[in-house]
Amino acid sequence: MKSPGVTTPDEYLASLDGWQLALARRLRRSVSAAGPFEEHLKWGHLVYFHKGPALLIRAEASRVLFGFWRGQEFLELDSRLKPSGKYDMATIELREGDRLTSKSATALAEAAFEANSRLGDPRAAAAPRAKSPRRR
Repeated sequence: MKSPGVTTPDEYLASLDGWQLALARRLRRSVSAAGPFEEHLKWGHLVYFHKGPALLIRAEASRVLFGFWRGQEFLELDSRLKPSGKYDMATIELREGDRLTSKSATALAEAAFEANSRLGDPRAAAAPRAKSPRRR
């Protein structure tokens, strides 16, 4: 769900309401507690960077996604993590009434921070390698 005219993370949150606002605020606090991420509004939602993109919070019409660029590395932390897309992405889809404790959200964010600390930017790891010229 894109919010027209929104240019900052705070404006993004202010554009939400109800359960989505409460959940996004709680997730944001958990992410902040997990490490010194850089928070940006990118691709129409909140994206947290540490040596590249690490995780996202995206409110949509009937859900909030809590996604991780390297989430497939820590599927054991939450059985709701569903692999998807590139970069070893995995997301948790949260709907009204779903529970995700602050402790669990912080543990997931810490795992994302640690994975990028150890491995660097996930976009670089997924970039196609240039083919070396063939020798004749």
